[in-house]
Amino acid sequence: MPSVIEPKLISGNANLPLAKAIARRMSLYRGMSVGLVDARVERFNDAEIFVEVFENVRGEDMFVIQPTSNPANDNLMELLVMADALRRSSAARITAVIPYFGYARQDRRTKARTPITAKLVANMIASSGIERVLTMDLHAAQIQGFFDIPVDNLYASPIFALDIQSQLKGQLDDVMVVSPDVGGVARARELAKRIGAPLAIVDKRREKPGEIAEMTVIGDVAGKQCFIVDDICDTAGTLCKAAEVLKDHGATEVHAYITHGVMSGPAVERITNSVMKSLVITDSIECSDAARAAPNIRVLPTAPMFAQAILNIWNGTSVSSLFETETLGPIYEGIL
Repeated sequence: MPSVIEPKLISGNANLPLAKAIARRMSLYRGMSVGLVDARVERFNDAEIFVEVFENVRGEDMFVIQPTSNPANDNLMELLVMADALRRSSAARITAVIPYFGYARQDRRTKARTPITAKLVANMIASSGIERVLTMDLHAAQIQGFFDIPVDNLYASPIFALDIQSQLKGQLDDVMVVSPDVGGVARARELAKRIGAPLAIVDKRREKPGEIAEMTVIGDVAGKQCFIVDDICDTAGTLCKAAEVLKDHGATEVHAYITHGVMSGPAVERITNSVMKSLVITDSIECSDAARAAPNIRVLPTAPMFAQAILNIWNGTSVSSLFETETLGPIYEGIL
């Protein structure tokens, strides 16, 4: 078998702009051109997915960039079919780069006779020939344990911390980090620790899914610039309601930092008309035109982090080093 010379990237249709951005960053880091492997990922008339790789990948270290965002089933199937094509083409190793892991919210049985779909998807990915997964901000930490292959879970909080420090330029005295629910406290605490800010919680109670009966603020947010931190913004109902409650409790400004901007249905309209001064999301999911045009929505790039993580995996060096500001800061210098 020939020795592996360079990591090779291939992308499905879920987020081509991110895949191209990762390739550009890798080119910058390596001082040589890194492009996407020439391939076609198409659909037949009956919507069956077909993949053809036009370059030799025998013995190569392949990285498949494909978030499983909306449409989740199509994008997941593209990932599996690409992995099968690469495995049958004798690729040495296949790593799935999944910036947004779909079905992550189905990580446990919430009531009788319901599935744990995140585990099912993990089984499908492992059985397709994928040997490693690189993702960002899994909805639940235990999903890493659903896989029987190595999983590297990156975190957006270091990027958020760098952006907040850049935006406020050291004026962090009145900042308060807010978790929009009890389940997200660990994520919010991590960001609060990085920027040296106190932590508050918005405790929500639901009568039934999709409806919020009551919200209570735990912590004194009066006179504070509040930064809500969460992993997913879907319809934005909870987020906008939490912003209103914080303003009612005396917050001077409300901002939100969300890793994955799913932005379903009326989300963009709600955010545009909300009391939030800004919503910051990453490009783990391709941003819609409406979201990009919204005056109070901003997108942070994840390509620098993913490019470095891919190179670290290829080199066999630490991925967790990217959790540290000292390591990540130079990578984002001049970007944020």
